[in-house]
Amino acid sequence: MKSFLKNAGIQAMQVPASRSARCLVGIVVLTAFMVTLSTSGVFSLGIPPLFGTVVIRGEVHMLFPQIRILEDTSEVIDVYEIMKAKYKSLESGGYTLLIRGLIHSDRWKEALLLLEDIKKATDPSKKNYGDCIQGALLHGDVDVAWSLYQELLGRNLVPLLETLKAFFDYGKDINDDHYSNKLLDILLYLRNNQLYPGESFAHSIKTWFESIPGRQWKGQFTTIQKSGQCSNCGRAIESIQLSPEEYEFLKEKIMRDVIDGGDQYKKTTPQELKRFESFVNTCPPFDIVIDGLNVAKMFPKGRESQNLLGVVSQLAQQNLQLLVLGRKHMLRPSSQWRKDEMEQVRKQAHCFFADNISEDDPFLLYATLNSGNHCKFITKDLLRDHKACLPDARTQRLFFKWQQGHQLAIMKGFQKSKLTFQHTLSYDTVVQTTGDSWHIPYDEDLVQRSSCEVPTKWLCLQRKTRDPC
Repeated sequence: MKSFLKNAGIQAMQVPASRSARCLVGIVVLTAFMVTLSTSGVFSLGIPPLFGTVVIRGEVHMLFPQIRILEDTSEVIDVYEIMKAKYKSLESGGYTLLIRGLIHSDRWKEALLLLEDIKKATDPSKKNYGDCIQGALLHGDVDVAWSLYQELLGRNLVPLLETLKAFFDYGKDINDDHYSNKLLDILLYLRNNQLYPGESFAHSIKTWFESIPGRQWKGQFTTIQKSGQCSNCGRAIESIQLSPEEYEFLKEKIMRDVIDGGDQYKKTTPQELKRFESFVNTCPPFDIVIDGLNVAKMFPKGRESQNLLGVVSQLAQQNLQLLVLGRKHMLRPSSQWRKDEMEQVRKQAHCFFADNISEDDPFLLYATLNSGNHCKFITKDLLRDHKACLPDARTQRLFFKWQQGHQLAIMKGFQKSKLTFQHTLSYDTVVQTTGDSWHIPYDEDLVQRSSCEVPTKWLCLQRKTRDPC
């Protein structure tokens, strides 16, 4: 070990007892390995996993996940000086590591110089920006922090939630209307981008609101009733239903950017889409559009044609106009696809069977939107790719809102005799305000949810009204 340190120009140091100090020494030891092993003249962190660990007193320490910076950052400065003297440029991982160390020191502004160095070779990551923003806030340079934040957004990066939390943590100690307005803009950013703060972030938001002098804000963690009313204040949460104007706007965007958006957005042919459009125009508006292959595979123990028939039959009993979208191979008799069962499906629902290489989603979106705002659809697909094709945050948010209100999910315990769907929320799970109130959905710590689910916990913030004289 000492020979590696000596070759790197670093004198051997006594290993401290504390965990954070051991990790910091680990950074220096790892750097020594890197300098010794480097033959390219460029400091590199793109190394095998062997060199991502260091053995100290018989313990294997994973360096990257456990890096914590001490209040005494002299070791970080030492490494920084050595790297700066020996190498003209670093790899992105090296820059990231040094930035994270420098922001806690009185030489934190040199982290901004490293950020500029990164820009010469590539785009900085949101973590790079986040670290520099936190460094600026730690040292009270608010203007630099907000400037970096705007630059981050200008690069179409989504800031880390911990970065946004840092602005609120800093804000509770200052009384500045301009700063407060910027924090409110962050809340609107969460709304427009369908982002949910974590539990600790929600606590920071609550603490900031309650610290505003003279405004008399009071926060309470709560839930929303099925009726869409806040359990704490009784206010109605925004409806999940799109307005007629929003619906027409979204429909036009999806038709243009997803369905007619080019081959990069779909695995079908223009000819087949035309055939489908003609088919839809001959049918009445649908009430429910079913992704046939997706539904058939929801219940692995059953035969696929039997599964599909069970769902279609129960929906048909409700006198609904149904459309089943499928693939042509579903019409070929096999162990999974019985001819008599598929004939029963076709008797009870309109059916369109696309080529086997085609993707179902463009057909599903077209048929559902073309039928009107009442039409629902059934699929387990989260439609992420299609949301990503949409051109801006507003359209993506409307798509997510429409999806939440129109996608039906069959309960896992589905039996032939009873078809039940997960409850569709009547309200929109998104940050919202009335001016004298805010309702902010947040993720609980240690509670996992899938990407198609939404948080169930809310922060309710109310501004107290002064009693009349």
